[in-house]
Amino acid sequence: QVQLVESGGGLVQAGGSLRLSCAASGRIFNLNTMGWYRQAPGKQRELVASISSAGTTNYADSVLGRFTISRDNAKNTVYLQMNSLKPEDTAVYYCSVSLVYWGQGTQVTVSS
Repeated sequence: QVQLVESGGGLVQAGGSLRLSCAASGRIFNLNTMGWYRQAPGKQRELVASISSAGTTNYADSVLGRFTISRDNAKNTVYLQMNSLKPEDTAVYYCSVSLVYWGQGTQVTVSS
């Protein structure tokens, strides 16, 4: 059974920072691309950032330069460091293993 457990969401003022974490099952984690996605009310789920098993990263244009994805294979954890947050970053953030397995989501709210 693959489990992904996200943490680190919360309420922050615009310009602030948050760090999301996603702890995953070990065997799945090391061999797969991990991604962070988000879904705002009334909108489709979208890719925020992804990182391959080799460490290659990919970012949505809207977060480039503000967010950083990283992974710690020894801890089976992927992180999303979010800086210079904007109200439009408000959403539920999900982590995923290769778009097959999903976490329960963590709410990020950025106030103006």
